Amino acid sequence: MSMDSHSSEPLRLGILGCANIARQFARDVAPSTAVRLVAVASRNADTAARFAADTGIGRHLGSYEALLDDPEIDAVYIPLPNSLHAAWAIRAAESGKHVLCEKPLALGRAEAQAMFDAARRHGVMLLEAYPYQFQPQTADMLALLREGAIGPVRSVQAVFGFPLLGGNANIRMRPDLGGGALLDAGSYPLSLIRLVMGCAPSRVRADASWAETGVDISMCGTLFYADGRRAQFACAMDTANHRRATIAGAQGTIDTEFLNHTGDRAGEHPYGYLPSQLRIRRGGAGTIPFEEIRSPSGSGFFFVAEAFAKAVADGDAELIRRHAEASLDTAATLEALAISAREGREVAL
Repeated sequence: MSMDSHSSEPLRLGILGCANIARQFARDVAPSTAVRLVAVASRNADTAARFAADTGIGRHLGSYEALLDDPEIDAVYIPLPNSLHAAWAIRAAESGKHVLCEKPLALGRAEAQAMFDAARRHGVMLLEAYPYQFQPQTADMLALLREGAIGPVRSVQAVFGFPLLGGNANIRMRPDLGGGALLDAGSYPLSLIRLVMGCAPSRVRADASWAETGVDISMCGTLFYADGRRAQFACAMDTANHRRATIAGAQGTIDTEFLNHTGDRAGEHPYGYLPSQLRIRRGGAGTIPFEEIRSPSGSGFFFVAEAFAKAVADGDAELIRRHAEASLDTAATLEALAISAREGREVAL
C-alpha cells in the first residue's frame, strides 16, 4: 500500500515484537474498525504464539523478517527497545510497510532522519506513536492556544516520572538498549514542549543523577529558544508517578496532565484509566479561577492507531510531515540534553 493509496478497507497491521506495551496496544486497538491486527512476530515462535492466543490475533510468526515479508500486512507497529527502532523501521520501509513506531523514535537526530528518508524513498508513512498527542484533550488544548486564549506563550514547564519496577533487570536500566529516564520518560514532556513551542530550542542545559548501570535515573534541564523564550523539563524513574505541564502565556495559563489513556471517572474504567486534567486561567490575576475543560476520553493507542490508518487511507502527507518535523526536533533535543548532562555544559542544537 503506497503513500497515496485510498481505501475503505481497514489497515492490516502487524506487531513487531511482544513487549508488555504491545499487549496493551493490541487490547486497546482491537475494537477499531479502521485497523485490523492480523499478525504478531517474535524472535521466539512460542512467545509469538502465546501473545497471539492471549490477544486474539489470528496469526503469529517466529521472526521479524517473516512479518515484514508477509504480503497480507500493510503496516507494522514497533514496540521494540529504543535502540532497535531505527533498524527495524528502516527494514519495514524497505519492505513497503507503513510504520507506527513507539517513542522515542530514535537515539538521535541523524538516526531519525535516516528513518524518515527510508520511508520517503519507499513511499510509505512513518509516525512516532505518542498516544497523548492524539487524545481529544490535546486537540482541545491546541485549539485554545491557536485562538489566543492565554496570549503568546512565554514558557512551559513539563514533568514526567514513575517508579521503576524490577530494578537493574528492567530494560530501562540498560544503556545498550537505549535505557534511562531521558529517553523513556523525558521524551514525553519534551515532545509536549515541542508541540506547544512549535520549534526546537537553540541550546539546552541539563543535569542528571546516574544509576550504577550507567543510565540516567533522573534528569532536569532548561531549553533556551532563539526568541528569548524558555522551557524547563524534569523526568525520573525513581519517583511516584507524576505527569503535568504548565503553559504560561502573556494573558493566562494552561495546566494539563496530558495522559496517554483517559477515562471519564476515577474508579470506573475497566483498565484503571483516569480523567486527565486540563484547565485554563483566562487572565493574569491570581484571583481568577481556573476553568476545567472536559474532553472525550479513551485509549491513546486507539486514537493514534485510527489517526495513522486514516492518514494512510487518505494519503495525508501533510499530517505526516508535521509530525516528522516535530519528531526530528525532539530527537535533536534529546540528543543535546544527553550530551549536556554527561559533559556538564550547555549544548547548542
